[in-house]
Amino acid sequence: MMEIPSFNELIEKAIIDCWDHDALTDYKGITLQYHDVARKIEKLHILFENGGVAKGDKIALCGRNSSAWACAFLATLTYGAIAVPILHEFTADQIHNIVNHSEAKFLFVGDIVATQVDATKMPALEGIIYIPDYSLVVSRTDKLTYAREHLNEMFGQKYPKYFRKEHVKYYREQNPDELAMINYTSGTTGFSKGVMIPYRAMWSNADFAKHVLGGHLHAGDQVISILPMAHMYGMAFEFIYEFLSGCHIFYLTRVPSPAIIAQAFADVKPRVIIAVPLIIEKIIRKKVFPKIQNSKIRLLMNMPVVSKKVYERICEQVSEAFGGNFYEVIIGGAAFNQEVEQFLHKIGFKYTVGYGATECAPIICYSDYSTFVAGSCGRAALHQLVRIDSTDSENIPGEILTKGPNVLLGYYKNEEATKAAIDEEGWFHTGDLGTMDKEGNVFIRGRIKNMLLGASGQNIYPEEIEDKLNSMTLVMESVVIQENEKLVGLVFPDFDEAYKLGFNKSDLEEIMEQNRVELNKELPAYCQLTAIRLHDEEFEKTPKKSIKRFLYTK
Repeated sequence: MMEIPSFNELIEKAIIDCWDHDALTDYKGITLQYHDVARKIEKLHILFENGGVAKGDKIALCGRNSSAWACAFLATLTYGAIAVPILHEFTADQIHNIVNHSEAKFLFVGDIVATQVDATKMPALEGIIYIPDYSLVVSRTDKLTYAREHLNEMFGQKYPKYFRKEHVKYYREQNPDELAMINYTSGTTGFSKGVMIPYRAMWSNADFAKHVLGGHLHAGDQVISILPMAHMYGMAFEFIYEFLSGCHIFYLTRVPSPAIIAQAFADVKPRVIIAVPLIIEKIIRKKVFPKIQNSKIRLLMNMPVVSKKVYERICEQVSEAFGGNFYEVIIGGAAFNQEVEQFLHKIGFKYTVGYGATECAPIICYSDYSTFVAGSCGRAALHQLVRIDSTDSENIPGEILTKGPNVLLGYYKNEEATKAAIDEEGWFHTGDLGTMDKEGNVFIRGRIKNMLLGASGQNIYPEEIEDKLNSMTLVMESVVIQENEKLVGLVFPDFDEAYKLGFNKSDLEEIMEQNRVELNKELPAYCQLTAIRLHDEEFEKTPKKSIKRFLYTK
Protein backbone atom coordinates (compact mmCIF):
# COMPACT_ATOMS: atom_id res chain seq x y z
CA MET A 1 0.00 0.00 0.00
CA MET A 2 1.34 3.44 -0.97
CA GLU A 3 2.47 5.65 1.93
CA ILE A 4 0.66 9.00 1.58
CA PRO A 5 1.82 11.83 3.86
CA SER A 6 -0.43 14.57 5.24
CA PHE A 7 -0.99 17.22 2.58
CA ASN A 8 -1.60 20.00 5.14
CA GLU A 9 1.67 19.04 6.83
CA LEU A 10 3.42 19.75 3.49
CA ILE A 11 1.84 23.24 3.41
CA GLU A 12 3.04 23.79 7.00
CA LYS A 13 6.57 22.60 6.14
CA ALA A 14 6.80 24.84 3.04
CA ILE A 15 5.83 27.91 5.09
CA ILE A 16 8.31 27.15 7.90
CA ASP A 17 11.18 26.22 5.55
CA CYS A 18 10.68 29.28 3.30
CA TRP A 19 9.68 31.75 6.05
CA ASP A 20 11.58 34.76 4.62
CA HIS A 21 11.28 33.93 0.90
CA ASP A 22 8.95 35.77 -1.50
CA ALA A 23 5.82 33.66 -1.98
CA LEU A 24 2.97 35.42 -3.81
CA THR A 25 2.99 38.60 -5.89
CA ASP A 26 0.08 40.37 -7.56
CA TYR A 27 1.78 41.33 -10.85
CA LYS A 28 2.52 45.09 -10.70
CA GLY A 29 1.29 45.01 -7.08
CA ILE A 30 2.07 43.71 -3.57
CA THR A 31 4.38 40.81 -2.64
CA LEU A 32 3.74 38.47 0.31
CA GLN A 33 6.54 36.43 1.82
CA TYR A 34 5.82 32.97 3.25
CA HIS A 35 5.58 34.42 6.79
CA ASP A 36 3.01 36.99 5.54
CA VAL A 37 0.94 34.12 4.12
CA ALA A 38 1.13 32.39 7.54
CA ARG A 39 -0.15 35.54 9.32
CA LYS A 40 -3.08 35.87 6.91
CA ILE A 41 -3.95 32.18 7.36
CA GLU A 42 -3.90 32.63 11.14
CA LYS A 43 -6.19 35.66 11.02
CA LEU A 44 -8.64 33.87 8.73
CA HIS A 45 -8.66 30.90 11.14
CA ILE A 46 -9.74 33.31 13.92
CA LEU A 47 -12.50 34.58 11.63
CA PHE A 48 -13.64 31.04 10.74
CA GLU A 49 -13.74 30.02 14.40
CA ASN A 50 -15.85 33.04 15.36
CA GLY A 51 -18.04 32.58 12.29
CA GLY A 52 -19.05 29.12 13.53
CA VAL A 53 -17.13 27.13 10.89
CA ALA A 54 -16.56 23.54 12.06
CA LYS A 55 -14.11 21.01 10.61
CA GLY A 56 -15.68 19.57 7.44
CA ASP A 57 -17.79 22.67 6.70
CA LYS A 58 -17.60 24.10 3.18
CA ILE A 59 -16.05 27.45 2.28
CA ALA A 60 -16.56 28.75 -1.29
CA LEU A 61 -14.17 31.09 -3.12
CA CYS A 62 -15.10 33.05 -6.22
CA GLY A 63 -12.84 35.72 -7.70
CA ARG A 64 -9.98 36.29 -10.09
CA ASN A 65 -6.52 34.94 -9.20
CA SER A 66 -4.72 36.95 -6.54
CA SER A 67 -2.44 36.44 -3.54
CA ALA A 68 -5.43 37.07 -1.23
CA TRP A 69 -7.42 34.31 -3.03
CA ALA A 70 -4.48 31.90 -2.58
CA CYS A 71 -4.21 32.70 1.17
CA ALA A 72 -7.98 32.18 1.66
CA PHE A 73 -7.73 28.79 -0.07
CA LEU A 74 -4.76 27.67 2.05
CA ALA A 75 -6.53 28.91 5.20
CA THR A 76 -9.59 26.81 4.32
CA LEU A 77 -7.68 23.51 3.96
CA THR A 78 -5.36 24.10 6.93
CA TYR A 79 -8.39 24.83 9.16
CA GLY A 80 -9.94 21.48 8.22
CA ALA A 81 -12.75 22.97 6.11
CA ILE A 82 -13.58 21.86 2.55
CA ALA A 83 -12.76 24.35 -0.23
CA VAL A 84 -15.28 25.01 -3.00
CA PRO A 85 -13.47 27.07 -5.68
CA ILE A 86 -15.90 28.67 -8.15
CA LEU A 87 -14.85 30.08 -11.52
CA HIS A 88 -15.37 33.84 -11.51
CA GLU A 89 -16.68 33.70 -15.10
CA PHE A 90 -19.78 31.83 -13.92
CA THR A 91 -23.07 33.76 -13.93
CA ALA A 92 -24.61 34.97 -10.66
CA ASP A 93 -27.23 32.19 -10.86
CA GLN A 94 -24.53 29.53 -11.32
CA ILE A 95 -22.64 30.92 -8.31
CA HIS A 96 -25.82 30.91 -6.16
CA ASN A 97 -26.57 27.32 -7.25
CA ILE A 98 -23.07 26.06 -6.42
CA VAL A 99 -22.99 27.83 -3.03
CA ASN A 100 -26.40 26.36 -2.15
CA HIS A 101 -25.72 22.89 -3.58
CA SER A 102 -22.39 22.63 -1.72
CA GLU A 103 -23.97 23.96 1.52
CA ALA A 104 -21.11 26.46 1.93
CA LYS A 105 -20.94 28.37 5.24
CA PHE A 106 -18.76 31.22 3.91
CA LEU A 107 -18.29 32.72 0.47
CA PHE A 108 -15.16 34.69 -0.47
CA VAL A 109 -15.84 37.10 -3.37
CA GLY A 110 -13.60 39.16 -5.66
CA ASP A 111 -14.30 42.78 -6.59
CA ILE A 112 -16.48 42.04 -9.64
CA VAL A 113 -18.26 38.99 -8.19
CA ALA A 114 -19.12 41.05 -5.07
CA THR A 115 -21.32 43.33 -7.22
CA GLN A 116 -23.04 40.42 -9.03
CA VAL A 117 -24.16 37.99 -6.31
CA ASP A 118 -27.34 38.33 -4.27
CA ALA A 119 -26.97 37.25 -0.62
CA THR A 120 -30.74 36.69 -0.26
CA LYS A 121 -30.45 33.84 -2.79
CA MET A 122 -27.86 32.08 -0.59
CA PRO A 123 -29.73 31.83 2.76
CA ALA A 124 -27.43 29.23 4.40
CA LEU A 125 -24.32 31.44 4.29
CA GLU A 126 -23.00 32.78 7.61
CA GLY A 127 -20.99 35.45 5.85
CA ILE A 128 -19.63 36.83 2.56
CA ILE A 129 -16.00 37.99 2.72
CA TYR A 130 -14.40 40.43 0.27
CA ILE A 131 -11.20 38.80 -1.04
CA PRO A 132 -8.94 41.89 -1.46
CA ASP A 133 -9.00 42.91 2.23
CA TYR A 134 -11.12 40.19 3.93
CA SER A 135 -13.72 42.77 4.98
CA LEU A 136 -17.30 41.56 5.50
CA VAL A 137 -19.74 42.13 2.64
CA VAL A 138 -22.45 40.29 4.58
CA SER A 139 -22.43 39.02 8.17
CA ARG A 140 -25.34 37.07 9.60
CA THR A 141 -24.02 36.74 13.16
CA ASP A 142 -22.90 39.32 15.73
CA LYS A 143 -19.97 37.11 16.73
CA LEU A 144 -18.56 37.17 13.16
CA THR A 145 -19.06 40.96 12.89
CA TYR A 146 -17.30 41.47 16.25
CA ALA A 147 -14.40 39.19 15.24
CA ARG A 148 -13.80 41.06 11.97
CA GLU A 149 -13.92 44.45 13.70
CA HIS A 150 -11.46 43.29 16.40
CA LEU A 151 -9.37 40.90 14.31
CA ASN A 152 -5.96 42.52 14.85
CA GLU A 153 -6.67 42.84 18.56
CA MET A 154 -7.68 39.14 18.82
CA PHE A 155 -4.58 38.13 16.83
CA GLY A 156 -2.42 40.20 19.25
CA GLN A 157 -4.04 38.51 22.27
CA LYS A 158 -3.39 35.06 20.79
CA TYR A 159 0.28 35.89 20.03
CA PRO A 160 1.25 38.54 22.60
CA LYS A 161 5.01 38.53 21.88
CA TYR A 162 5.02 38.09 18.11
CA PHE A 163 3.94 35.46 15.59
CA ARG A 164 6.75 32.98 14.89
CA LYS A 165 7.46 29.80 12.92
CA GLU A 166 6.73 27.59 15.93
CA HIS A 167 3.14 28.87 16.00
CA VAL A 168 2.44 27.35 12.57
CA LYS A 169 0.45 24.21 13.44
CA TYR A 170 -2.22 23.14 11.00
CA TYR A 171 -5.07 20.64 10.91
CA ARG A 172 -3.93 17.17 9.77
CA GLU A 173 -6.38 15.30 7.58
CA GLN A 174 -7.46 12.05 9.26
CA ASN A 175 -6.87 9.81 6.22
CA PRO A 176 -5.89 10.24 2.54
CA ASP A 177 -9.51 9.67 1.41
CA GLU A 178 -10.75 12.67 3.39
CA LEU A 179 -12.52 15.27 1.24
CA ALA A 180 -10.36 18.37 0.57
CA MET A 181 -12.27 20.13 -2.20
CA ILE A 182 -15.43 20.12 -4.26
CA ASN A 183 -14.66 21.45 -7.73
CA TYR A 184 -17.64 22.14 -9.96
CA THR A 185 -16.85 21.30 -13.59
CA SER A 186 -17.44 24.02 -16.14
CA GLY A 187 -18.93 21.24 -18.30
CA THR A 188 -19.06 21.79 -22.05
CA THR A 189 -22.15 19.56 -22.02
CA GLY A 190 -24.38 21.65 -19.80
CA PHE A 191 -25.02 21.30 -16.08
CA SER A 192 -22.05 21.37 -13.71
CA LYS A 193 -21.22 18.45 -11.37
CA GLY A 194 -19.44 18.77 -8.01
CA VAL A 195 -16.23 16.71 -8.24
CA MET A 196 -15.21 15.49 -4.77
CA ILE A 197 -11.40 15.67 -4.62
CA PRO A 198 -9.72 13.89 -1.70
CA TYR A 199 -6.43 14.87 -0.05
CA ARG A 200 -4.72 11.86 -1.69
CA ALA A 201 -5.41 13.33 -5.16
CA MET A 202 -3.99 16.72 -4.13
CA TRP A 203 -0.85 15.02 -2.77
CA SER A 204 -0.50 12.65 -5.73
CA ASN A 205 -0.59 15.49 -8.29
CA ALA A 206 1.97 17.50 -6.29
CA ASP A 207 4.19 14.40 -5.94
CA PHE A 208 3.95 13.74 -9.68
CA ALA A 209 5.02 17.36 -10.41
CA LYS A 210 7.91 17.07 -7.95
CA HIS A 211 9.17 13.92 -9.72
CA VAL A 212 9.01 15.38 -13.23
CA LEU A 213 10.01 19.00 -12.49
CA GLY A 214 11.82 18.80 -9.14
CA GLY A 215 15.26 18.77 -10.74
CA HIS A 216 14.46 21.91 -12.75
CA LEU A 217 12.33 24.03 -10.41
CA HIS A 218 13.80 25.13 -7.07
CA ALA A 219 12.89 27.29 -4.07
CA GLY A 220 13.04 30.94 -5.12
CA ASP A 221 12.32 30.23 -8.80
CA GLN A 222 9.65 32.42 -10.38
CA VAL A 223 6.45 31.27 -12.12
CA ILE A 224 3.36 33.01 -13.51
CA SER A 225 -0.20 31.98 -12.70
CA ILE A 226 -2.34 32.61 -15.80
CA LEU A 227 -4.97 29.87 -15.61
CA PRO A 228 -7.78 30.29 -13.06
CA MET A 229 -6.89 28.70 -9.70
CA ALA A 230 -10.52 27.64 -9.44
CA HIS A 231 -9.77 25.21 -12.29
CA MET A 232 -7.80 22.12 -11.25
CA TYR A 233 -5.13 22.53 -13.94
CA GLY A 234 -4.14 26.03 -12.76
CA MET A 235 -4.66 25.09 -9.10
CA ALA A 236 -2.37 22.02 -9.17
CA PHE A 237 0.43 23.16 -11.46
CA GLU A 238 0.61 26.96 -11.21
CA PHE A 239 -0.07 27.18 -7.48
CA ILE A 240 -0.03 24.13 -5.19
CA TYR A 241 3.14 22.41 -6.46
CA GLU A 242 5.08 25.69 -6.73
CA PHE A 243 3.99 26.86 -3.26
CA LEU A 244 5.03 23.53 -1.71
CA SER A 245 8.40 23.89 -3.53
CA GLY A 246 9.10 27.37 -2.13
CA CYS A 247 8.70 29.14 -5.47
CA HIS A 248 7.63 32.75 -6.04
CA ILE A 249 4.26 32.90 -7.84
CA PHE A 250 3.13 35.98 -9.82
CA TYR A 251 -0.62 36.43 -10.35
CA LEU A 252 -1.99 38.21 -13.39
CA THR A 253 -4.86 39.72 -11.41
CA ARG A 254 -6.66 41.31 -14.39
CA VAL A 255 -8.05 39.45 -17.40
CA PRO A 256 -4.79 38.52 -19.12
CA SER A 257 -4.68 39.73 -22.75
CA PRO A 258 -1.93 38.35 -25.04
CA ALA A 259 -0.07 41.69 -24.63
CA ILE A 260 -0.15 41.50 -20.80
CA ILE A 261 0.92 37.84 -20.88
CA ALA A 262 3.83 38.65 -23.24
CA GLN A 263 4.93 41.53 -20.98
CA ALA A 264 4.70 39.32 -17.87
CA PHE A 265 6.83 36.62 -19.56
CA ALA A 266 9.49 39.26 -20.34
CA ASP A 267 9.45 40.68 -16.78
CA VAL A 268 9.17 37.50 -14.70
CA LYS A 269 11.08 35.06 -16.95
CA PRO A 270 9.16 32.05 -15.52
CA ARG A 271 11.01 28.78 -14.91
CA VAL A 272 8.14 26.63 -16.16
CA ILE A 273 5.08 27.64 -18.21
CA ILE A 274 1.66 26.01 -17.88
CA ALA A 275 -0.76 26.93 -20.66
CA VAL A 276 -3.88 26.01 -22.58
CA PRO A 277 -3.46 25.64 -26.38
CA LEU A 278 -5.35 28.85 -27.16
CA ILE A 279 -2.74 31.04 -25.40
CA ILE A 280 0.15 29.36 -27.24
CA GLU A 281 -1.66 29.38 -30.58
CA LYS A 282 -2.46 33.11 -30.33
CA ILE A 283 1.15 34.02 -29.52
CA ILE A 284 2.52 31.84 -32.36
CA ARG A 285 -0.04 33.00 -34.97
CA LYS A 286 0.20 36.70 -34.13
CA LYS A 287 3.87 37.09 -33.16
CA VAL A 288 5.76 34.32 -34.96
CA PHE A 289 4.03 33.19 -38.17
CA PRO A 290 3.95 36.70 -39.73
CA LYS A 291 7.75 36.96 -39.33
CA ILE A 292 8.47 33.71 -41.16
CA GLN A 293 5.93 34.00 -43.97
CA ASN A 294 8.25 35.99 -46.27
CA SER A 295 9.77 34.16 -49.23
CA LYS A 296 13.39 34.62 -48.08
CA ILE A 297 12.83 32.82 -44.76
CA ARG A 298 10.73 30.12 -46.46
CA LEU A 299 13.50 29.52 -48.97
CA LEU A 300 16.11 29.22 -46.21
CA MET A 301 13.85 26.85 -44.24
CA ASN A 302 13.72 24.52 -47.22
CA MET A 303 17.49 24.41 -47.87
CA PRO A 304 18.81 21.29 -46.08
CA VAL A 305 22.21 22.78 -45.20
CA VAL A 306 20.84 26.07 -43.88
CA SER A 307 17.46 25.00 -42.48
CA LYS A 308 18.84 23.64 -39.18
CA LYS A 309 20.43 27.04 -38.39
CA VAL A 310 17.24 28.85 -39.42
CA TYR A 311 15.12 26.58 -37.20
CA GLU A 312 17.47 27.18 -34.26
CA ARG A 313 17.23 30.96 -34.75
CA ILE A 314 13.41 30.82 -34.97
CA CYS A 315 13.31 28.59 -31.87
CA GLU A 316 15.39 31.17 -29.97
CA GLN A 317 12.96 33.93 -30.98
CA VAL A 318 9.92 31.87 -29.98
CA SER A 319 11.57 31.01 -26.65
CA GLU A 320 12.26 34.71 -26.03
CA ALA A 321 8.53 35.41 -26.51
CA PHE A 322 8.00 33.19 -23.43
CA GLY A 323 10.70 34.84 -21.29
CA GLY A 324 13.61 32.65 -22.43
CA ASN A 325 14.22 31.04 -19.01
CA PHE A 326 11.75 28.12 -18.96
CA TYR A 327 12.62 24.44 -18.64
CA GLU A 328 9.59 23.55 -20.76
CA VAL A 329 6.10 24.71 -21.74
CA ILE A 330 3.39 22.28 -20.60
CA ILE A 331 0.20 22.47 -22.67
CA GLY A 332 -3.11 20.88 -21.70
CA GLY A 333 -6.81 21.44 -21.11
CA ALA A 334 -8.00 21.18 -24.72
CA ALA A 335 -6.97 19.89 -28.16
CA PHE A 336 -3.82 21.45 -29.64
CA ASN A 337 -3.93 22.67 -33.25
CA GLN A 338 -1.77 20.34 -35.35
CA GLU A 339 -0.31 23.03 -37.62
CA VAL A 340 1.01 24.96 -34.60
CA GLU A 341 2.21 21.77 -32.90
CA GLN A 342 4.03 20.54 -36.02
CA PHE A 343 5.74 23.93 -36.32
CA LEU A 344 6.92 23.85 -32.67
CA HIS A 345 8.13 20.27 -33.10
CA LYS A 346 10.00 21.16 -36.30
CA ILE A 347 11.95 24.04 -34.72
CA GLY A 348 12.83 21.99 -31.61
CA PHE A 349 10.82 24.11 -29.15
CA LYS A 350 10.75 22.72 -25.59
CA TYR A 351 7.07 21.90 -25.20
CA THR A 352 4.98 18.94 -24.12
CA VAL A 353 1.26 18.20 -24.15
CA GLY A 354 -0.34 16.58 -21.10
CA TYR A 355 -3.82 15.23 -20.53
CA GLY A 356 -6.07 15.35 -17.52
CA ALA A 357 -9.54 15.89 -16.11
CA THR A 358 -10.99 17.75 -13.13
CA GLU A 359 -11.94 14.30 -11.82
CA CYS A 360 -8.23 13.40 -11.54
CA ALA A 361 -7.19 16.71 -9.92
CA PRO A 362 -6.16 16.81 -12.89
CA ILE A 363 -3.24 14.75 -14.27
CA ILE A 364 -3.71 11.50 -16.23
CA CYS A 365 -0.93 11.50 -18.88
CA TYR A 366 2.36 13.36 -19.32
CA SER A 367 5.85 13.06 -20.84
CA ASP A 368 8.86 15.32 -20.48
CA TYR A 369 9.53 17.41 -23.62
CA SER A 370 12.68 15.34 -24.29
CA THR A 371 10.71 12.08 -24.64
CA PHE A 372 7.39 13.53 -25.82
CA VAL A 373 5.94 12.08 -29.05
CA ALA A 374 4.35 14.81 -31.20
CA GLY A 375 0.57 14.41 -31.59
CA SER A 376 0.28 12.44 -28.34
CA CYS A 377 -0.50 13.59 -24.80
CA GLY A 378 2.23 11.55 -23.15
CA ARG A 379 2.10 8.34 -21.14
CA ALA A 380 0.35 7.39 -17.88
CA ALA A 381 1.46 9.86 -15.19
CA LEU A 382 3.24 8.78 -12.00
CA HIS A 383 0.84 6.86 -9.65
CA GLN A 384 -1.78 6.40 -12.44
CA LEU A 385 -2.74 3.42 -14.61
CA VAL A 386 -4.25 4.15 -18.04
CA ARG A 387 -5.88 1.77 -20.50
CA ILE A 388 -7.97 2.02 -23.68
CA ASP A 389 -11.31 0.21 -23.71
CA SER A 390 -10.87 -1.25 -27.20
CA THR A 391 -10.22 -4.65 -28.81
CA ASP A 392 -7.24 -3.11 -30.63
CA SER A 393 -6.01 -0.12 -28.62
CA GLU A 394 -3.37 0.83 -31.20
CA ASN A 395 -5.75 1.16 -34.12
CA ILE A 396 -9.35 1.29 -32.90
CA PRO A 397 -10.23 4.26 -30.66
CA GLY A 398 -11.79 3.32 -27.34
CA GLU A 399 -12.68 5.13 -24.14
CA ILE A 400 -9.68 6.22 -22.05
CA LEU A 401 -9.89 4.72 -18.53
CA THR A 402 -7.66 5.57 -15.58
CA LYS A 403 -7.16 4.28 -12.05
CA GLY A 404 -5.02 5.46 -9.11
CA PRO A 405 -4.84 7.94 -6.21
CA ASN A 406 -5.74 10.89 -8.48
CA VAL A 407 -9.29 9.61 -9.06
CA LEU A 408 -12.19 11.48 -7.47
CA LEU A 409 -14.28 10.11 -4.58
CA GLY A 410 -17.43 10.73 -6.62
CA TYR A 411 -19.81 13.55 -7.53
CA TYR A 412 -21.30 15.47 -4.61
CA LYS A 413 -24.93 14.41 -3.95
CA ASN A 414 -25.05 12.60 -7.29
CA GLU A 415 -24.73 8.84 -6.89
CA GLU A 416 -26.06 8.12 -10.34
CA ALA A 417 -23.30 10.18 -12.03
CA THR A 418 -20.70 8.63 -9.69
CA LYS A 419 -21.74 5.08 -10.65
CA ALA A 420 -21.64 6.00 -14.34
CA ALA A 421 -18.12 7.45 -14.03
CA ILE A 422 -16.31 5.00 -11.69
CA ASP A 423 -16.77 1.27 -12.29
CA GLU A 424 -16.66 -1.47 -9.64
CA GLU A 425 -12.92 -2.01 -10.16
CA GLY A 426 -12.17 1.68 -9.52
CA TRP A 427 -11.52 2.70 -13.14
CA PHE A 428 -12.61 6.24 -13.97
CA HIS A 429 -14.32 6.46 -17.38
CA THR A 430 -13.10 9.75 -18.90
CA GLY A 431 -15.61 10.02 -21.76
CA ASP A 432 -12.66 10.70 -24.07
CA LEU A 433 -11.69 8.48 -27.00
CA GLY A 434 -8.09 7.53 -27.61
CA THR A 435 -5.57 5.05 -28.92
CA MET A 436 -2.28 3.93 -27.32
CA ASP A 437 0.93 2.89 -29.07
CA LYS A 438 3.28 0.08 -27.96
CA GLU A 439 5.32 2.53 -25.83
CA GLY A 440 2.21 3.61 -23.92
CA ASN A 441 1.81 7.02 -25.60
CA VAL A 442 -1.85 8.06 -25.61
CA PHE A 443 -3.42 9.84 -28.59
CA ILE A 444 -6.75 11.63 -28.05
CA ARG A 445 -9.25 10.99 -30.83
CA GLY A 446 -12.25 12.95 -29.54
CA ARG A 447 -15.02 13.10 -26.95
CA ILE A 448 -17.48 10.19 -26.88
CA LYS A 449 -20.29 12.70 -26.37
CA ASN A 450 -19.13 14.71 -29.40
CA MET A 451 -18.89 11.73 -31.74
CA LEU A 452 -21.30 11.99 -34.67
CA LEU A 453 -22.74 9.07 -36.60
CA GLY A 454 -22.45 9.04 -40.41
CA ALA A 455 -25.33 8.00 -42.66
CA SER A 456 -23.99 4.45 -42.85
CA GLY A 457 -23.07 4.23 -39.17
CA GLN A 458 -19.49 5.59 -39.49
CA ASN A 459 -17.98 7.28 -36.43
CA ILE A 460 -17.16 10.93 -37.15
CA TYR A 461 -14.94 12.87 -34.73
CA PRO A 462 -15.67 16.58 -35.29
CA GLU A 463 -12.47 17.67 -33.48
CA GLU A 464 -10.33 16.06 -36.21
CA ILE A 465 -12.16 17.97 -38.96
CA GLU A 466 -12.04 21.22 -36.94
CA ASP A 467 -8.29 20.87 -36.43
CA LYS A 468 -7.74 20.82 -40.21
CA LEU A 469 -10.28 23.61 -40.80
CA ASN A 470 -8.65 25.85 -38.14
CA SER A 471 -5.40 25.80 -40.13
CA MET A 472 -7.03 27.14 -43.31
CA THR A 473 -7.04 30.67 -44.69
CA LEU A 474 -8.59 33.30 -42.37
CA VAL A 475 -10.18 30.71 -40.04
CA MET A 476 -9.82 31.66 -36.35
CA GLU A 477 -11.92 28.85 -34.87
CA SER A 478 -14.65 26.46 -35.90
CA VAL A 479 -17.32 24.02 -34.76
CA VAL A 480 -18.52 21.13 -36.94
CA ILE A 481 -22.18 20.24 -36.41
CA GLN A 482 -24.59 17.76 -37.95
CA GLU A 483 -27.87 18.85 -39.56
CA ASN A 484 -30.10 16.14 -41.08
CA GLU A 485 -27.14 13.76 -41.46
CA LYS A 486 -25.16 16.49 -43.25
CA LEU A 487 -22.05 18.11 -41.76
CA VAL A 488 -21.81 21.91 -41.55
CA GLY A 489 -18.81 23.96 -40.42
CA LEU A 490 -19.49 27.05 -38.33
CA VAL A 491 -16.51 29.39 -38.66
CA PHE A 492 -15.47 32.51 -36.76
CA PRO A 493 -13.10 34.17 -39.26
CA ASP A 494 -10.08 36.38 -38.59
CA PHE A 495 -12.04 39.58 -39.32
CA ASP A 496 -9.09 41.85 -38.39
CA GLU A 497 -6.83 40.22 -40.97
CA ALA A 498 -9.61 40.07 -43.58
CA TYR A 499 -10.39 43.80 -43.28
CA LYS A 500 -6.67 44.65 -43.41
CA LEU A 501 -6.56 42.82 -46.74
CA GLY A 502 -9.61 44.77 -47.93
CA PHE A 503 -12.04 41.80 -47.93
CA ASN A 504 -15.74 42.25 -47.20
CA LYS A 505 -18.22 39.65 -45.96
CA SER A 506 -19.03 38.25 -49.40
CA ASP A 507 -15.28 37.88 -50.13
CA LEU A 508 -14.98 35.95 -46.85
CA GLU A 509 -17.85 33.67 -47.89
CA GLU A 510 -16.05 32.91 -51.17
CA ILE A 511 -12.79 32.21 -49.31
CA MET A 512 -14.62 29.85 -46.92
CA GLU A 513 -16.20 28.04 -49.86
CA GLN A 514 -12.71 27.58 -51.33
CA ASN A 515 -11.55 26.31 -47.89
CA ARG A 516 -14.43 23.84 -47.85
CA VAL A 517 -13.49 22.46 -51.29
CA GLU A 518 -9.82 22.10 -50.25
CA LEU A 519 -10.73 20.54 -46.89
CA ASN A 520 -13.05 17.96 -48.47
CA LYS A 521 -10.20 16.74 -50.67
CA GLU A 522 -8.45 15.58 -47.47
CA LEU A 523 -11.49 13.88 -45.92
CA PRO A 524 -13.34 10.61 -46.58
CA ALA A 525 -16.75 11.10 -48.24
CA TYR A 526 -18.75 10.55 -45.02
CA CYS A 527 -16.77 13.32 -43.20
CA GLN A 528 -17.10 16.02 -45.84
CA LEU A 529 -18.69 19.39 -45.16
CA THR A 530 -21.73 20.40 -47.19
CA ALA A 531 -21.46 24.05 -46.16
CA ILE A 532 -19.49 26.57 -44.11
CA ARG A 533 -21.43 29.28 -42.28
CA LEU A 534 -19.78 32.43 -40.95
CA HIS A 535 -20.15 33.23 -37.27
CA ASP A 536 -19.92 36.94 -36.33
CA GLU A 537 -18.58 36.44 -32.79
CA GLU A 538 -16.08 34.18 -31.05
CA PHE A 539 -17.65 30.93 -29.87
CA GLU A 540 -18.51 30.80 -26.18
CA LYS A 541 -15.93 28.89 -24.18
CA THR A 542 -15.40 27.25 -20.83
CA PRO A 543 -12.64 28.69 -18.59
CA LYS A 544 -10.16 26.16 -19.96
CA LYS A 545 -10.99 27.55 -23.41
CA SER A 546 -12.90 24.58 -24.85
CA ILE A 547 -15.79 25.69 -27.04
CA LYS A 548 -19.20 25.12 -25.40
CA ARG A 549 -20.21 22.82 -28.24
CA PHE A 550 -23.69 22.10 -26.84
CA LEU A 551 -24.71 25.74 -27.49
CA TYR A 552 -24.23 25.30 -31.25
CA THR A 553 -25.66 21.84 -31.86
CA LYS A 554 -29.37 21.53 -32.42
